[in-house]
Amino acid sequence: MSNNLPNDTGTGLDNIRDKILAKGLMTLRELAVMPRFVNGSYSKEAAEFGDTIDVPLPQATTVADVTPSNVLPDAVERAPAKVQILLDQWRKSAPFGLTDKELREVDKNAHFFPMQADEAIKALGNDVNEKIHATYKGIYGYVGTAGTTPFEGVTDATNARKVLNQQLAPRQNRRGVLDFDAEAAALALSPFSDADKIGDNGVKIEGEIGRKYGIDWAADDAVVTHTATAGANYLVNDASPAIGDTTITIDTGSGGDPLPGDIFTIDGDTQTYVVESYAANVITQQPALKVAVADSAAITFKATHVVNLAFHRDAFAFANRPLLVSSADRGARNFRSLTDPVTGISLRLEIIPEYKQTVWEFDILFGVKLVRPELACRISG
Repeated sequence: MSNNLPNDTGTGLDNIRDKILAKGLMTLRELAVMPRFVNGSYSKEAAEFGDTIDVPLPQATTVADVTPSNVLPDAVERAPAKVQILLDQWRKSAPFGLTDKELREVDKNAHFFPMQADEAIKALGNDVNEKIHATYKGIYGYVGTAGTTPFEGVTDATNARKVLNQQLAPRQNRRGVLDFDAEAAALALSPFSDADKIGDNGVKIEGEIGRKYGIDWAADDAVVTHTATAGANYLVNDASPAIGDTTITIDTGSGGDPLPGDIFTIDGDTQTYVVESYAANVITQQPALKVAVADSAAITFKATHVVNLAFHRDAFAFANRPLLVSSADRGARNFRSLTDPVTGISLRLEIIPEYKQTVWEFDILFGVKLVRPELACRISG
């Protein structure tokens, strides 16, 4: 079956393409939870796969006494730091075909969006979310109990808030992203949903947690599970670790070797640490040691857990650009890119002519990085 409109001109197909692209962006806006919640760098300037984008990060500043003088003090410019994000994620949906009937519906009905196009956008939206969630391994803030769905009470929310406060995360622009089990438990909490306690019945009507305890909460089906292999009976095997050290030598315990992303505590220290790397009985960890560690102090690793998150938006950086089309492709193939004015996300749609049919394909170019792990906390599930 031909997928071209009967007697269609190139202009007519282009109009339909633009409508499908616009509706696809609207759908992606609803699905892409993490890009809306993190520090984003968006631009209409086209880029290529492998380009790098500079994302500014604020720097901490200090205050000082003012001493009147006839000599002006040296001016020190505090330019924001920058982190480079590699545009290494060029992702596309599966190609989809549209029948003549669907093409006519797109052309005539402003609210119609083909089901297969909708599925293609959902796959892309889930993929973008997954890629951002996958950068969690450097996060060392931790609350909750591994293997237990959080929000049996509000303490998971208040403890996450406490950790963010202790790690000096700014009070504004805090987000929480939960898997559906954790969201369901949170929605069942009276302090989260009862109108007489929160002054609003919108939670029970809409089923959205909204802003609670200074955190904007949302649910996402791309929340990951961290699989831990370390067992028990690990001990510090060094009498010299001091405050500020980022490595610890340990005795081999039971189970497998510690893995990047594993969370552990050390006897005598309340700080939770994350494994950056492990080799030859030496753990490289973050943050740096908060206390001097005694030889033979017990090390306890957290078990496998769902990585629900509470974080400030600047913990992650997400860069997205429209894809650059080569001059050769521009003449031979039908591309169109569009940037969502609300989220800033850019999406491209290509019309691919084949034998006796036309297929369509979405693609997106982006990069993501965990840039300030101190601004994030895991809520274990």
